[in-house]
Amino acid sequence: MPSTLPSDDSATAHHAWDHRWQSESGRADWLDPDPDVAALIPTLKARGLLRALDLGCGVGRHACYLANEGLAVHAMDASPAGLEFAAQQAKDHGLAIDFREGLMTDLPYDDGSFDYVLSFNVIYHGDGGVVSRAIAEIHRILKPGGLFQGTMLSKRNANFGVGTEVAPNTFVASDAGDGDKNHPHFYCNAAELLRLFEDFELLSLADKEHSRPGSYHWHLVAERP
Repeated sequence: MPSTLPSDDSATAHHAWDHRWQSESGRADWLDPDPDVAALIPTLKARGLLRALDLGCGVGRHACYLANEGLAVHAMDASPAGLEFAAQQAKDHGLAIDFREGLMTDLPYDDGSFDYVLSFNVIYHGDGGVVSRAIAEIHRILKPGGLFQGTMLSKRNANFGVGTEVAPNTFVASDAGDGDKNHPHFYCNAAELLRLFEDFELLSLADKEHSRPGSYHWHLVAERP
């Protein structure tokens, strides 16, 4: 079913993801947690960072994983189809997760609500203004000493420069069919990423190639001072 949320400027890719999440084949590649998320669990537990938000939770691969590891998990997405599947997965596994529908630029949580915010393959879906607002919202809802873990699109990514540049460093591939690439995607280099996260203390940063050749994404962990 379509989302009832209003579009936020160029943050429209959730419409494509909502369509994808409605089919088994569309969900197939998004069911297992990323190894980087699993690798951070010991750090979170050692620091007592147990209240978590999975921002852009999709079909729940990370939300369910975190809850199964003993974290108190909230999860949010703009896709009703993704949330419906994720909530059923949580129910089937006896996991207590608070799911909400919402936009990443207007998070429905109080200041300092979370110890840890995870947002994998999410906040670069939009132009620079959308990305900056999403990062500001993440900063707002994190407690001091809390951690953000997420990804951004690298300018080394093979899709950088493909299609129409609708805003600085933001491209839409108009021939992308029903995929999310026909919605705005924002790309950055390391220096630009540091400026975007200037209110955070960057703990780790790596430019990693995902499953497809040339699919470079920045993987970062950052602390709110």
